[in-house]
Amino acid sequence: MKIPISVLVVIYKSNRDVLLIERADRLGFWQSVTGSLDAPEEDLASAATREVFEETGIAVEKLPAGSLVNMHHQIEYTIYPEWRFRYAPGVTRNIEHWFALQAPENIQIQLAPREHVAYQWLPFEEAAQKCFSPSNGEAILKLFSGNKE
Repeated sequence: MKIPISVLVVIYKSNRDVLLIERADRLGFWQSVTGSLDAPEEDLASAATREVFEETGIAVEKLPAGSLVNMHHQIEYTIYPEWRFRYAPGVTRNIEHWFALQAPENIQIQLAPREHVAYQWLPFEEAAQKCFSPSNGEAILKLFSGNKE
């Protein structure tokens, strides 16, 4: 059963393009990297690092120090009914913690085919609109709200 504590990682480049990945189980559903803790004691940053590698092939530990940043923001949301079977009976809410990861310009993406079927880099405003999850769009906009150059 999944633990109802998760991470969301907005991956972006210095030009503020954001990586979105398309879900394999829901074509047309675009999102940032997301995933639940593997164990209740798993550190949030470790979960974010693991999920980024599992879903994109990006090894965070090989990037410059400070590339992965905890946005120190969390939300609680209702789990979509069609995905509740993954959780213990009666679990309907999830707490999601937001992270940001600045990727090098030439980063190679290697999707996990059972989870995602396509990816694209989009300007952050367009990426925020394309996400199926409103909170994912909010995370993208929050990341760049104080970073206007």
